[in-house]
Amino acid sequence: MNTYELKIAGLKRNLPIIQLNENLKIASFVILGDTEMVATTAPLIAEKLPEVDLLVTAEAKGIPFVYEIAKQLNMAKYVVARKSIKAYMSSPIVHEVESITTQKTQTLCLDTEDVERIKGQRVALIDDVISTGESLKALEELVEKAGGNVVAKAAILAEGEAANRDDILFIEKLPLFTD
Repeated sequence: MNTYELKIAGLKRNLPIIQLNENLKIASFVILGDTEMVATTAPLIAEKLPEVDLLVTAEAKGIPFVYEIAKQLNMAKYVVARKSIKAYMSSPIVHEVESITTQKTQTLCLDTEDVERIKGQRVALIDDVISTGESLKALEELVEKAGGNVVAKAAILAEGEAANRDDILFIEKLPLFTD
């Protein structure tokens, strides 16, 4: 299996290169279960963020990262946009997105309690990797529907063309591989 060696914040990871479609491969970066990566990179993003009231991420890979950033910023709460409507949700707001990694339409949902938490707040959107930006855009639109003001968008890695964007904060670039 081909791999890509990622060097970030003094850490090295060999990422498997995965074929997404006929012309595109990605280096698969998964932070779930990698406490060293989360603990090392969260403070670096926390110090780059402007003043924010709340952190928001999408389920699921961003959850350990947003948790650690919230700890770094001494925040008692953060919000996770769920990928499906749950039975406990009261009057959820919903937004749909096409994702490069899942290659299908995804749903992002916020419960009424989360909407109230977001309303009127300065929000930082947090993710593990920003690639096409479609998931991030959907999350931003969801937060705006909830009445929040997105003041920052941050991730550990910016993949492909995302590394050229000036509206996101990130630590390292991650290449895309084309045939």
